[in-house]
Amino acid sequence: MKKAVFIDKDGTLITNVPYNADPDKIVLEYGAVEALRLLQEEGYSLIVVSNQAGIAHGYFKEDEMEPVSARVRELLHEADISLDGFYYCPHHPAGKIVQYAVSCGCRKPLPGMILQAAAELNVYLPGSWMIGDILNDVEAGNRAGCKSILLNNGNETVWEMNTLNKPVYIAENLPEAARHILNHSTENLKHGAYISNVD
Repeated sequence: MKKAVFIDKDGTLITNVPYNADPDKIVLEYGAVEALRLLQEEGYSLIVVSNQAGIAHGYFKEDEMEPVSARVRELLHEADISLDGFYYCPHHPAGKIVQYAVSCGCRKPLPGMILQAAAELNVYLPGSWMIGDILNDVEAGNRAGCKSILLNNGNETVWEMNTLNKPVYIAENLPEAARHILNHSTENLKHGAYISNVD
C-alpha cells in the first residue's frame, strides 16, 4: 500500500480566490513546488481533496472543475510533480442547486473524499498525512486516520480546537509542513521520535 499526503486546494496548494473556476486565475501558493517535490521524492503519493461548494451554490457548474484540475496538474507538471488524485465535493446542504443541496459524507470536515481516494488508490492511511489551512481540513484527516497539519496562514479564523480537529503540527508554510512530515514518518513514530508543537 502507498503512503500519501492529502492536500487541500484553495488557500493551501493554490492561492485562495473565492468560488473560482477560472483556470487563468490559478496560482500555486508560496513553496508549493518545493514542498511537493520533497514529498514526491520520498515516495509520497500526492492527492488533492477540496470542498467546492460553489457548485451547490450555483456559482459555477461541475463540468468547470475539469479545466481547473487540468490547470493545477499542468502547473505542477512544469515542475516535474505529478498528482496521483484530484477529488472534490460539490455539495452543500444550503445550496440552491437541488441535486447538490445535500448533507453528504464527502464534504470536509467529514472524511469521505480521503476514504474514497484511499480505497481507489490503495493508500495506507495510518502512514499518510493531511495538510490544510483550516481546522475542517485537519478534522477530515484525523477522522480518516491520517496525521494532520494545519497551515497557519490566516485562513482559519475560529480556532476552536477539540479532540477531532487538533493538528499534530502547525506550520507557517508548505515547505515547513513537508519537512515535518519527512522528519516524522511512521518509522520515526514507532521509535518514539514524534514531537508536536501543538499544546
